[in-house]
Amino acid sequence: MVAVIGAPHGVRGELRVKTHTQDPMALATFGSLRDDAGNLYEVTSIRPAGNVVVVRLSGIDSREAAEALKGRSLHIARALLSYDTLEDDEFFQTDLVGLVARDGKGRTYGTVRSVHNFGGGDILELAGGGKRAVMIPFTEAAVPEIDVAAGFILVDPVAAGLDDDAGDGAGKGP
Repeated sequence: MVAVIGAPHGVRGELRVKTHTQDPMALATFGSLRDDAGNLYEVTSIRPAGNVVVVRLSGIDSREAAEALKGRSLHIARALLSYDTLEDDEFFQTDLVGLVARDGKGRTYGTVRSVHNFGGGDILELAGGGKRAVMIPFTEAAVPEIDVAAGFILVDPVAAGLDDDAGDGAGKGP
């Protein structure tokens, strides 16, 4: 996912869009954007507007059409991602999906289902093992190691909020 469509901007079909790219204006350079329903759009204009960009998409020419897209995720073809530009310790968030979350003792907590950001920082959603999905902060303390090639993330269960026992007896009853 490279962006999420927000509220309409004006009455002619422009949209406020939150990008997940280092350069928000890069959204216009990816060619076709696809939403979760499989619809394709081209960016016909883009301009910065605070912490979002205002975008005009092909085929969207009214406020009503723009309102119908609110909340949709926009994606690009994976082939457009350039791994050549990444540093050794960098990765694309999409590469995290499917990685097994385990601690230093080998205990698994599920697999990464998705990466979210609700405004307070990135959060990993872990699911699997017949358990309810859980959310953990995507911080260096909670996830000290990421090994995409080996297919896992190392989690600190205390820092991730998966284990209340900090090893000092805190939080335990009498």
